Order: sequence, then C-alpha cells, then structure tokens
Amino acid sequence: MKKKLFSLLFLLASLMGYAQKRLPDKTVVLTFDDGCISHYTYVAPLLKKYGFKATFYVCEFPGWPDSTKYMSWAQIKQLSDWGFEIGNHTAHHQNVDGLTDAQLRTEITYVERKCDSLHIPKPTSFAYPAYVTSQVSLKILTEMGYITARVGGDRAFDPAKDDRLTLPSYTLLSNNRQLFYDAVNQAKDGKAVVFTIHGVPDAAHPWVTVPPALFEEYIKYLHDQHFKVVTMEKLFKMIKK
Repeated sequence: MKKKLFSLLFLLASLMGYAQKRLPDKTVVLTFDDGCISHYTYVAPLLKKYGFKATFYVCEFPGWPDSTKYMSWAQIKQLSDWGFEIGNHTAHHQNVDGLTDAQLRTEITYVERKCDSLHIPKPTSFAYPAYVTSQVSLKILTEMGYITARVGGDRAFDPAKDDRLTLPSYTLLSNNRQLFYDAVNQAKDGKAVVFTIHGVPDAAHPWVTVPPALFEEYIKYLHDQHFKVVTMEKLFKMIKK
C-alpha cells in the first residue's frame, strides 16, 4: 500500500514539474508534412543557410513515388543526415480515426522500419494526417514510445496546459500571411509556437501551398528577430530540463 502511494505521489510530482517548466521566449518549431519534393530541393537548403532546424513528417502519400511531387526515401535520409528530425505521418497518410488498432500500428511501424533500414533515427514525433485524432491513437502512440504528436488548432503550445500528444500548431498557407506574424507574437510567457507547413510550393496539393518568396520572408524574419527555431524533439528536451 505504501509503495503504491509513493508511486502515485511521484507521478503527481513529475506531472506538476512538467507543467511548471517555462520555455524561453521566441521559441518556434517548423514542421513540414507529406514528404513534398520542395522540402528537399528548396526548404532544407534555405533552413541550412539560416542555421535553423526543423521536423519533417514523412509518409508515402497516395501517388508516391512521383519525383516531381514527393521525396524519395534516399532524399529523406539526406534530410536526416543534414541534422533535421524525421517524424512519422503514417505510411499512407491515413486518418487515424478510420483505422483499427492493428491497422494503425501497421501504418506507424512501416515508417519506423523504413527509417531503420536507412539508419535514420527512430521517429519519436507523430503528426496526425488531416489533424484527426482518436482515443485509440493516443494509447497506441504512448505504447509505441512517441514523445510528441502534433495537431492543428491555430494556437500556441502551452506546456502547462497542453497534452504532448495533441500538441497544437498554426497552419501556414498562401493567403494567411498575417497569421504568421500574429502567431510568432505568442511565443512568450512560457509558450512556444509550432507551425505546420506543407509544400513550398506544393505541386500535389496547391490549396495548402506556401509560395517560396513568402516562406523566405518568414525565415528571414525569424532570423533577424533572433527566434530560436528547433525541432519537436528539441522542444520536448527544453521542457524537461
């Protein structure tokens, strides 16, 4: 009985400690979905130029392989070798609420095995396709060792309130420039801002494209205003310090 009580008190103390961690002002995470070819040809070189890190959530989107629209696994491996984080976006961009337990595990494991075969570090961050979540997915991601999982919501991440497996983000598009500037102003008071970006541009899904000139404007602003741009993995480590 005493042992169980001690374990419970330790868990509560750990959770309280997690909630009390404050992130430095101007902490930003850039995340990129769907394995678009522009992530390799344009985004990564630009981020390297400015010394920024990012998390790329990869999958084999319906229509893959198509070298005019999507990265190959060799190119994804190159992103990893350049120091970017590779995250899991399911094997085939499947909404998790429509999958059985076994199907979801298969979708997640597929990406993990591809990474393992190429000596890419095992993903510890997940992005829900279309931002759709489910109670089953939370359980499975926890069991499979995922530390963070990203949704949408267009709001800042507050480690004192938000669950790490439903971590909110702002979605950048071609027509919401002001959202970027409003969002980065929220990266303060212990909160971080996470951005979801698709292709720059996105040949397969033009409705979520971000024009290269606009994206470079954002990156230059983050650099000039001295924002700390990190991966999802690094964000969690900052919280746990």
